[in-house]
Amino acid sequence: MTNSLFSPEFQSILETAKRPGPADPSPFPSPADWRDQAIYFLMVDRFNNPSSPPNHAPFDDSTFAKFQGGKFSGVQAQLSYIKGLGTGAIWLSPVLKNLPFEQTYHGYGIHNFLHADPRFADVPANADDELRKLVDAAHSAGLYVILDIVLNHTGDAFAYVCDSGETSCTSSGGAQADFRSFARPVLWRDATGAARFPDIATIPSPPVDALVWPVEFHKNDYFRRQGTGAGTIGDFDSLKQFRTDLDDVQRFLIRAYQYVIARFDIDGFRIDTLRYLLNDLPRLFGNSMREFALSIGKKNFFTFGEVFVGDAEQQIAQFIGRATSDQSQMVGVDAALDYPLFFNLKPVVKASSPPSDLVAMYAFRKQIEANILSSHGDATRYFVTFLDNHDVKERIRFVKPGDEHKFDDQVTLGIACLYCLPGIPCLYYGTEQALHGVGNDEAVREALWGGPGFDKASFYYRQISRMAAVRNAQPALRYGRFYFRPISGNHTDFGVSTFPNGVLAFSRILNDEEVIVVANTSTTDSRALDVIVDSNLSRPGDVYRILYSNKSAPSAPSAVQGKAAGSVTVQEVDGGTGRGPLNSVGVALDAMEVQVLGK
Repeated sequence: MTNSLFSPEFQSILETAKRPGPADPSPFPSPADWRDQAIYFLMVDRFNNPSSPPNHAPFDDSTFAKFQGGKFSGVQAQLSYIKGLGTGAIWLSPVLKNLPFEQTYHGYGIHNFLHADPRFADVPANADDELRKLVDAAHSAGLYVILDIVLNHTGDAFAYVCDSGETSCTSSGGAQADFRSFARPVLWRDATGAARFPDIATIPSPPVDALVWPVEFHKNDYFRRQGTGAGTIGDFDSLKQFRTDLDDVQRFLIRAYQYVIARFDIDGFRIDTLRYLLNDLPRLFGNSMREFALSIGKKNFFTFGEVFVGDAEQQIAQFIGRATSDQSQMVGVDAALDYPLFFNLKPVVKASSPPSDLVAMYAFRKQIEANILSSHGDATRYFVTFLDNHDVKERIRFVKPGDEHKFDDQVTLGIACLYCLPGIPCLYYGTEQALHGVGNDEAVREALWGGPGFDKASFYYRQISRMAAVRNAQPALRYGRFYFRPISGNHTDFGVSTFPNGVLAFSRILNDEEVIVVANTSTTDSRALDVIVDSNLSRPGDVYRILYSNKSAPSAPSAVQGKAAGSVTVQEVDGGTGRGPLNSVGVALDAMEVQVLGK
């Protein structure tokens, strides 16, 4: 079991991946295009354990912040369930080894960057092999595996020496401390969690269940040691920040995660806290992962980062790809989690914001990313899109007390829009089983197997599977050009809805195919309206059919109608005004109904 980046065993893993022998499996090839793969994101500890119920009941207790007992084998046991949702890839929460004396069930407190956490294994000593077995089984089931990784910080591996009167430090036992402009004295923890050693480099027989590994990280200067964060500098509560501005730290992190690709045959990385990384590490890391993956036959290894902040558009543009004005040959991280879409699509779906807000978001993105290219070209087309996740403290499904199912159709409306908008859609585990936690992190991290379980006949499972099948059958929904469509309720005046409870309409066009999505976000009113379609692709009399509706008895659209020049007024998406001619299709939608239309 290697704990050095330069040991013979470590090097052997890398070399075998590059040049497998007759008895060695070749690295699993990448997908041709990641837009073909809807993603299913699950938290390993909270997903499934075939051998035991959750450690704590009820399964959705929002006050429980410890390990529930999910296992690698639990994920493996439900691969067909995941695949049945129309999924092409699994995103696993971090699985590398966290400190044994910590309750970091979420996995973001990594202290050993080369090995899997024994707590996720049925046989703890075989954790690495069990993770690889899961990945191999996923590949056999036709699923790629994306691993959530951390570069910015490590676990609570040391305690601060508290200043006199420093209450935050003394009350936490040195786990947290006030920010200082200089490196503070620390005591590294032993395998029991006791703070003992002032200098990691001089610890005799350093314990493998403490400190930070691999051994190349055994230098105090590689850790910031300035206390809780100020902006992007400093610890995340008790999670201790690396000095990612240092060349050696960057080099060691890169080499460690190249080993993770080789050892576990991972297909992509989701990079936590991307905006906190310093000294151009996002670009260097993305480029290094891509080049290593290419060297072992993974020709489309995928990296996307988390930029969870209000002005995410501007910051995302700093970290993904490269600007066309940049003369460097390096292209960094491929894409980002689409937080700007989350912050705009969710309130539109919930009827608290107008569809015009979403239009404005995409217009702003086009402006910000005008000169940004990823390794795939247009980065926006590869953003990982979502409606909820483990960090946003509220699942997309809202349950009204006394009327549990009143807003259920908002979920299917939102998912249909998500699966049809540009990007790679990501479904958060449990959405398909009607989970509806709200309030804090633990509220949306339920132990799924201790609650509704894995019912393939459940309402949301069937609806999501249907929508995924439509996306998989329609290339335009994966690769097509994207246009918002003006609508009209009086057949004459067209524009984008500028009020909450409005109708969102857009189309995806690929070659000679146009797929139209129309979503009525009103929670009470049905709507009959006309939607503009491409006049070069549709003629009067053409008929669109419903590819998907979240209602059991949807009204079929009317045939395409032509409207003469001067007979209509169109407030164009770009702000201009048009007078026709145009072609439109008539649709009738119930409250909270979405229709996906194609020929």
